[in-house]
Amino acid sequence: MTTFDNRENAYENKYAHDEETKFKIEARANKLLGLWAADLLGKSGGDAAAYAIEVVKADFIEAGHEDVVRKVVGDLNGEVSAEEVRAKMAEVAPIAMAEIEAGE
Repeated sequence: MTTFDNRENAYENKYAHDEETKFKIEARANKLLGLWAADLLGKSGGDAAAYAIEVVKADFIEAGHEDVVRKVVGDLNGEVSAEEVRAKMAEVAPIAMAEIEAGE
């Protein structure tokens, strides 16, 4: 292998690692959002955890976060606005990043 090939492989590996980390952070943030919404819905324990997983799965419907926003707003029956959900998403994102980076 040439130095160029080694460098190319290193960049590809870094890109793959960065994308995997990004995915994990987004999933963790959605889980934290789901736990927050579950609390507002009066869920706790296993029910809250199950709801948080539903919120994580909702992110696979379409690209971006609007599918998650619609799910949470809809499930909360207008108790919170889409803007409030987006604000909570922004609040939990750094927490999710810290947790993933810490290996949690």
